[in-house]
Amino acid sequence: MTRFFNGLLHLRRGAWEMVASALIATGVFMLMQPFALVLYSWSFVITLLGTVMFIIVSHFPE
Repeated sequence: MTRFFNGLLHLRRGAWEMVASALIATGVFMLMQPFALVLYSWSFVITLLGTVMFIIVSHFPE
């Protein structure tokens, strides 16, 4: 766990790609769930944020 937080602090690709992937997965889950309209309404924004974040983070050093 320490290596993960260390990667976040030092702007390393692996840790930030994991965060961006988690955001994308969360947004897709929010899009497909039938329970809460609020989650559905924010799903596109979360998925878009994760995708843009993944594109930016892919240029970070390993």
